[in-house]
Amino acid sequence: MTIDSDAGPCVSADIAAGIPPAAALFHSLADETRLRIVARLARGEARVVDLTAELGLAQSTVSKHLACLRDCDLVDYRAEGRQSFYSLTRPELMDLLASAEQLLAATGHAVTLCPEPSTKPTGATATPSGLAAELDHDLGQLTGRQVEGDAVS
Repeated sequence: MTIDSDAGPCVSADIAAGIPPAAALFHSLADETRLRIVARLARGEARVVDLTAELGLAQSTVSKHLACLRDCDLVDYRAEGRQSFYSLTRPELMDLLASAEQLLAATGHAVTLCPEPSTKPTGATATPSGLAAELDHDLGQLTGRQVEGDAVS
């Protein structure tokens, strides 16, 4: 399943294309919006309307990313009347993200984005500081810990 040209395929499409499952999993979690949704769902189930309000995203964006996460079997929903309540299906995901946080802390957050195959490295840092701080904050909430400084360098 493809979300859009920028977000990339989800795990099942990656695996079908011959990408190893571990690479496909990390690819599905490489999207900021999906990480924000996962961070929110780690605090408890939510409806699409809740996620759009809390994350400041369009309904269509949230729905597409939830569909991808469902396709990956990381998120599922339960219907209650006409409403759908989404939740995480795999508690191991929180362990994985907690380990990622520990790795980032151990490396001093010295992470940069790998260049796309069609581009050359520019030496730029991974994300603008505002986005990095938000991701650190969300990741800290996932693990119940505050990331030192709440920002990635």
